[in-house]
Amino acid sequence: MAFSIDTFKSALALGGARPSLFEVQITLNTADATIQDGLRKAPFLVKAASIPASNLGSFPVPYFGRQIKFAGDRTFDDWQVTVINDEDFAVRNAMEAWSKIINSHEPNLASARPNGYKAEAIVRQYSKLGGIPIATYKFIGLYPTVVSDIQLAWESTDQIEEFGVVFAYDYWERVNAAGE
Repeated sequence: MAFSIDTFKSALALGGARPSLFEVQITLNTADATIQDGLRKAPFLVKAASIPASNLGSFPVPYFGRQIKFAGDRTFDDWQVTVINDEDFAVRNAMEAWSKIINSHEPNLASARPNGYKAEAIVRQYSKLGGIPIATYKFIGLYPTVVSDIQLAWESTDQIEEFGVVFAYDYWERVNAAGE
């Protein structure tokens, strides 16, 4: 039979993974209390993230009038999250302080070497069966490149402020369930 609803339902025995069951944790080795306080709140206030992408480049090599393709270098797209802004601005303050360590606004100077500002982050996808991790991705060498604006408007009642953060990173790796 070309179409069988029972076959489809059995392939999705648990109803499919849900994009709302996730958390983000960011770990930066710093003594800066502002950054640490904000990063502690990140698992609760990061309201949108993604499982990361990776790209494997290719390049053609001509041979007798044909193009033969070979695998090239792997690249990683920037990673974006959306943060709910609380009135203490903890996560926002942390992202701004972290960005300032990388390169300050006025003197245009860095106050840390890469090993002092690069962090690790984890995005963890959970099962509907009681918070069991089903997929975990770890970002290595992560740092913010954009802390986006926060839109303010008089007609924006009954809303909570949000802002985006774009992170660059060196690479990601999949963490197996045994590593949880």
